[in-house]
Amino acid sequence: MKSKEKRVKGEADGGQQEAVCRSCIDCGSTNCNRHQAAYPEFCVSQGLEENIIEEASALYHAEEINEKIAYASASIESDFYCEKTRLEETALFAERIGAKKIGIATCVGLIRESRIVAKYYRQKGFEVYGTGCKVGEIDKSFIGLDQVNPCLGRSMCNPILQAKILNREKTDLNVIIGLCVGHDSLFVKYSEAPATTLVVKDRVLAHNPVGAIYQAEGYYKRKLFS
Repeated sequence: MKSKEKRVKGEADGGQQEAVCRSCIDCGSTNCNRHQAAYPEFCVSQGLEENIIEEASALYHAEEINEKIAYASASIESDFYCEKTRLEETALFAERIGAKKIGIATCVGLIRESRIVAKYYRQKGFEVYGTGCKVGEIDKSFIGLDQVNPCLGRSMCNPILQAKILNREKTDLNVIIGLCVGHDSLFVKYSEAPATTLVVKDRVLAHNPVGAIYQAEGYYKRKLFS
């Protein structure tokens, strides 16, 4: 079956909007989850070709780690839905995939929080090894950044080196704590162990980025959509 991409034109503020390709983010029914509603005309799931479904499904059994991750994450959701915090879930996840050594890739601005996380993991019986984002102490001029905010240091964030160090330490699972947008992308790219995020950095909203989303039709509306 061929993919059903639906492009819809709309009007806003008296002008013609660009054609929009509709997908899952435009769906209000999520009938793929409980099957208690109707599929929209542009439903991605209903329009998928069989070969891509089969290809993705086969990958869950292609490697042992894929099977472990898929089963562990689904079983934790089932067993502790709305009961365990994200911190507790990461420890449960590590246990269920058989991890013994947890790596922590942290922003140095959250080093205090990372020490608390490490204490919790160690209490649960895991070996913990962490790397801060300024490890290596490479000057920001190395990546062409000459103008430096006076509130910040000269050392650049070094997520690739963080990953390389944790690879060297042969961690079984790496946990991201507050790496900057984009730095987390580089860390995940070079991490040999599976990586999961515990804390997402948002300096304005006390590391709670969803706060802006919850206020997108309230106090933050003009700020986000003006």
